[in-house]
Amino acid sequence: MKSVRIKCPAKLNLTLEVVNKREDGYHNINSIMQLISLYDYLYISVEKSESNKIILSGNSLEIPYNEKNLVYKAADLFMKAANLHGYIIKINIEKNIPIAAGLAGGSTDGAGTFYGLNILFDNILSKLDLHKLCASLGSDLNVCLEGGCLLATSRGENVEKLPVADMSVTLVKPKALGISAKEAYTKYAEKEFKPKYHNTEKMIDALKSGSDIRPFLYNDLEYAVFDDYEELQFIKSKLPNSIMSGSGSTYFILEDVQDVEFPEFYHVFNGLRFIKSGCTTV
Repeated sequence: MKSVRIKCPAKLNLTLEVVNKREDGYHNINSIMQLISLYDYLYISVEKSESNKIILSGNSLEIPYNEKNLVYKAADLFMKAANLHGYIIKINIEKNIPIAAGLAGGSTDGAGTFYGLNILFDNILSKLDLHKLCASLGSDLNVCLEGGCLLATSRGENVEKLPVADMSVTLVKPKALGISAKEAYTKYAEKEFKPKYHNTEKMIDALKSGSDIRPFLYNDLEYAVFDDYEELQFIKSKLPNSIMSGSGSTYFILEDVQDVEFPEFYHVFNGLRFIKSGCTTV
């Protein structure tokens, strides 16, 4: 039996600007995404068998451990793409990234599955092959595989490396509130006024010049859902400079906040940092 342990980082949307809706139902976006030092962990093992089998386990009661899980889908897709037969794949998922939080918790685990299995099978697929698999499975997997700070375009699968700023991060998430991408994009589509600030372009210039990026933080989906949730309004009242990541419901602020207290029904993550890596071995 061969095994490997993979750490899978969460991502933030420093900007998220909706360009338009595509014919396939997705949206084209311009988004600067940054990986941070909050990790899920995958313990992946492989052993020979008469037929292929995928067995999932983990510490979370909020996710399925069957074919509906993105980790299962990634493992199945990898085996088919690499034309591998006769293996039992066991993957234990240690969830630390909140789900339905705008932090790519599922996507990073999917990307980590591709990355880990490729190591166990002696890099049978190229990095380009892995990126193609990521793009076929979801919108944020390519970002999580590549790591660092990236400009993500199209539906998020086209990525371009950007400089990584040296920043601290604090996250705040209402424990009981998750917002789906479908809900957020639908509510954005219903808005009559859609502001166009072009903050993605401005932040790219700031990153390349080493300037402060905080004035350019922006999320169209926060604008779409903010008025509908008191929990989001409460976070903003406590941390006025915070902004939502992805479709939410996590808010982040680019400083290490220790002196602002939240009720017990909020998750608070202090002491996080921007990182330069994506999914890696432990």
